[in-house]
Amino acid sequence: VFVCGDPARLCGFPAHFASVSTQHGPSLFWRELNSHISHKSVCRSCDFCTIFLSSVRKFGLKMGSDLEDSPASADGNRAVRETSEVALKRKVTLINAIGLIVGNIIGSGIFISPKGVLEEAGTVGVALIIWAISGVISAIGALCYADLGTAIPRSGGDYSYILDIFGPLPAFLRLWVELIIVRPATHAVIALTFAFYILYPVYEPCPPPNSAVTLLAALCICLLTFVNCASVRGATRVQDLFTAAKLLALAIIIVFGMIQLGKGELLHLTPEKAWRGTTSVGGLSLALYSGLWAFAGWADLTFVTEEIRDPSRNVPRSIVISMTVVTIVYLLANVAYFTGMTPQEMLESDAVAVTFGLRLLGAAWWIIPIFVAFSTFGAVNGSMFASARLYFVGAREGHLPDILAMVNIHRYTPVPSLVLGGILSLIMLCTTDVYVLINYASFVYWIFIGMAILGLVVIHFKHTDMERPVKMPVVLPIIFVLACLFIVVVSIWVAPIECLAGAGITLTGVPVYFFGVVWQSKPKWLTNALDSCTIFCQKIMFCCKESHHID
Repeated sequence: VFVCGDPARLCGFPAHFASVSTQHGPSLFWRELNSHISHKSVCRSCDFCTIFLSSVRKFGLKMGSDLEDSPASADGNRAVRETSEVALKRKVTLINAIGLIVGNIIGSGIFISPKGVLEEAGTVGVALIIWAISGVISAIGALCYADLGTAIPRSGGDYSYILDIFGPLPAFLRLWVELIIVRPATHAVIALTFAFYILYPVYEPCPPPNSAVTLLAALCICLLTFVNCASVRGATRVQDLFTAAKLLALAIIIVFGMIQLGKGELLHLTPEKAWRGTTSVGGLSLALYSGLWAFAGWADLTFVTEEIRDPSRNVPRSIVISMTVVTIVYLLANVAYFTGMTPQEMLESDAVAVTFGLRLLGAAWWIIPIFVAFSTFGAVNGSMFASARLYFVGAREGHLPDILAMVNIHRYTPVPSLVLGGILSLIMLCTTDVYVLINYASFVYWIFIGMAILGLVVIHFKHTDMERPVKMPVVLPIIFVLACLFIVVVSIWVAPIECLAGAGITLTGVPVYFFGVVWQSKPKWLTNALDSCTIFCQKIMFCCKESHHID
């Protein structure tokens, strides 16, 4: 019954049950059904009824309002009562929220390629200042999202904010580009990085074979899809564990760097060397662009707002703690790198942390690539956790197929959305252009982030009566919108073709929007086919729509 959602439409029950269910609600439906069961007038011509009647005989189920009041037993009564309120549960604690933000921000970038900021900044001193500025700007954006997340307390992040403030079409385009490119390609790239670094010590000094890397990346995606489907608590524990692992890896790097400083190994950190070099306005722009990208991921917490305990308190707290930790760790890690290698060596290295480990850790150098793999594994898990909630909310708003808005009746996880995300990520592993696709989408990403935070300015001036538990000064969203505008302009200046391609990919969502969302009078054969597909997926994934939305 709970798998099928609306049982009156799916069996050979008397026709009036359909109208009872639709017009008078579930309580009267269950009373009528209980009466028919008692008088043995339920249809026995279909498998569904046969299974249903056997369940009634086995568990002695109570229907209607009696179900909620019946005592929980050690058998099926308890399970059925719990599944009668199928919804995503508030299981994300403050620690889990911090782990999600930190884990999604710290992927492989700080370990592999912090040279992007140094290369454009020109000097060590300017590079460290750019890292600090990037952290402050990202923290401003995160605080603005805390304001939006408590004013519009729904999961979905910027998709939900754009939907409420600017309307359905721009919100759908945001959802569309995340669905077809951003999330699947990101998962594929990070999983490939995980596979490469977990195999790196095994094949060193040769690079791991591509086939082994791809297969291990696919295993990573499949395993994390299963973990997220099986349990919210399990997924958050994985996230907490691997976030701790990546912080431990950075702590090792920082400690060895501090030891070097204690020995007087300042290298290029002395004032006369830290500012040696040339800096241009264009270089500063590109360095800031790279720095802000290194902090990307702070917005993912608001994708799961409905699952956070006490969100009005824990969302802003987790954001403040996480951004402070990440900014400090990034700065100290870069200082540590400069104690172990020269700027030229950093620019020539394809994996800065590994080079640092080879220099200072001696025989234990292999610890660094293993920890890089742990870091990327946690990043894939956190991104999967967040993106599934984005698809779930999009389907709940009618912008994606209904099956994606359904929850497993036993695990209370959005299994269809997770499975779709896993499949799309595996498809991305099969293409050689996955890195190019991410470059295309990065331009669009900042447009939508800026649009969402611009919505906070609109709320400030047009919706003054809206309840906002966390109210940021209006100057903060204005600063961040200007930062997003700066990034968009720099993107167009540096890579106009890629930006044009990204805009084109995004606009492919317009005809999809009008076909799937606006066009309601679809032919009956098409709606029947879609309904049959939905029912089939419900049965194999044991899922149904939420019985209520979380307040």
